[in-house]
Amino acid sequence: MAMNPRRLRLFRRERTAMVFQNFALFPHLTVQENTEYGLQVQHVAQKVRRDAAMRWIERVGLKGYEDSYPNQLSGGMQQRVGLARALTNDAPILLMDEAFSALDPMIRSDMQSVLLDLQQELGKTIVFITHDLEEALRLGDRIAILRDGEVVQQGTGQQIVLKPADDYISSFIKDVNRGRVIRCRTLMTPGVTVDGPNVDASLVLEEVARVLSAAGKEAANVINSRGKLLGSITMSDLIAAMVPPKADAASEPA
Repeated sequence: MAMNPRRLRLFRRERTAMVFQNFALFPHLTVQENTEYGLQVQHVAQKVRRDAAMRWIERVGLKGYEDSYPNQLSGGMQQRVGLARALTNDAPILLMDEAFSALDPMIRSDMQSVLLDLQQELGKTIVFITHDLEEALRLGDRIAILRDGEVVQQGTGQQIVLKPADDYISSFIKDVNRGRVIRCRTLMTPGVTVDGPNVDASLVLEEVARVLSAAGKEAANVINSRGKLLGSITMSDLIAAMVPPKADAASEPA
């Protein structure tokens, strides 16, 4: 889709919001002022933009810090400000460019959880750029893997892990924890009932294994969100699926 410069500026200003890797906060502005900045440049009335900013400051867990300056905040808190600022603009498309890569692992995981919770609530289109495959698999409904500027494979996390398009993708995913990606509906035996607990079809294998272990059972019934029986899955199914195929292992150098 081609746009002239004017339409492109309007699209960038009104249809998209961005969260940057390096936070990109104004050091001389408070959390409140940084968060409402996007609405300020759109000439939104002061009360409207302040109310909107405070809503998202509270939603990302920064209530009480609205009068603080960026240098008074930790890296994770600064990125929460960046996320609140993007959400305050209420754009339908959220662009996140390596947004969590500068954070330490614990804070990074926490921010991923915050983003997933917000996405459940808002249902926005989020384009998340990352070099971390585990992060992409956790956050993405659909994933595109690029090499030299071209898309090598795109699909769900399960599709990429279970059916890599070529040797490059196979090498890329060989260390992925499959138990945290593959969902039990992919492996279940349809229509078969077993003596065991019920598990939701959307659960990943690792979660199903925990349920079976806690129940002391070797198999579980798989149900949908309405409680309808879809099939069953066994512990041996789970274990077999969590181990990469021998072909993957054979391709590794000795």
